[in-house]
Amino acid sequence: MTVTRDDVLAALKSIKLPDGGDPVGRNLVRALTLEGGHVRFVIEAESPEHARAIEPLQKVAEATVKALPGVESVSVVLTAHGPASAPQSPPPDLKIGRHPTPQQGKQRIEGVNHILVVGSGKGGVGKSTVSSNLAVALARAGRRVGLLDADIHGPSQPRMMGLSKRPASPDGKTIIPLQAHGVTVMSIGLMLEPDQAVIWRGPMLMGALQQMLGQVQWGKLDILLIDLPPGTGDVQLTLGQKTELDGALVVSTPQDVALLDARRAIDMFKKLDVPIVGLIENMSVFVCPECGHESHVFGHGGVRAEAEKLNLPFLGELPLALDVREAGDSGTPIAAGTGPLAEAYANLARRLMDMGVA
Repeated sequence: MTVTRDDVLAALKSIKLPDGGDPVGRNLVRALTLEGGHVRFVIEAESPEHARAIEPLQKVAEATVKALPGVESVSVVLTAHGPASAPQSPPPDLKIGRHPTPQQGKQRIEGVNHILVVGSGKGGVGKSTVSSNLAVALARAGRRVGLLDADIHGPSQPRMMGLSKRPASPDGKTIIPLQAHGVTVMSIGLMLEPDQAVIWRGPMLMGALQQMLGQVQWGKLDILLIDLPPGTGDVQLTLGQKTELDGALVVSTPQDVALLDARRAIDMFKKLDVPIVGLIENMSVFVCPECGHESHVFGHGGVRAEAEKLNLPFLGELPLALDVREAGDSGTPIAAGTGPLAEAYANLARRLMDMGVA
């Protein structure tokens, strides 16, 4: 017997929450996926306090769904939407964008198993879109995922992940990140007014980055993805020299101009002793939503050929689609849903897990 989405939701509706209602009726069930007999979903509580109150629900939900005919395995992630209860006004002593403090050698982030940076040699190749969707896809696969928006001058992850609240800082020193779609998220964009520009020189950038890595309470994570700004500048250099990175994902579109810049990014990571985990071809094919015709707007296969030439892993092709752009603009990445577009990111997530880097 094959279990269906309706079967799972009906089972979850039978669970009563301590503060009334059920997980489905309260809209706490997110990112429900079924692959044969394997079921995955996220229970997204209304706040960190609510998550602590319903923590036993995670095991109850897992056991309830596991008892359904046709279910072979169940993966449940309990997370919370929004920061802990705290004043949303800026704490008096916390200032993002100071000069960096001295440190000895490269540092790891406590509690984080793997740190991967997502980079490109140029802007406009969809690197931030790949970062947000990959983070969500990994979370849906049961990983504990963090996403750091390191594009200080052009932060886009708050919009793409649907976040607008200011992170709390109960003591003026530590920062409590936000949660969205099962992912722990931090961005300089969450600390600023929506239209406020960041006009900082290198030392200020390095200080802000150091704060977002060291002062944020990331908690226990299987993987932290860092969405880099375009190019090969101060942020990349600071991360490569000051943080123990487990690898880099290089995103490029297939055309020659983008590949030229991707080669520069690869060369930079090699000089910083950051392993290249693999190359990703974004905007590989456009499928017309009206007639289904496939067009290679930016060419096709260039990144795969480049990976083979450089003897680097090729991690996959991601499509160019209007739905991906609209999903990012709406704050719900396409990977949080179902269908071929979400599956493309799920395949990429599985590839990284199989490689042992996520």
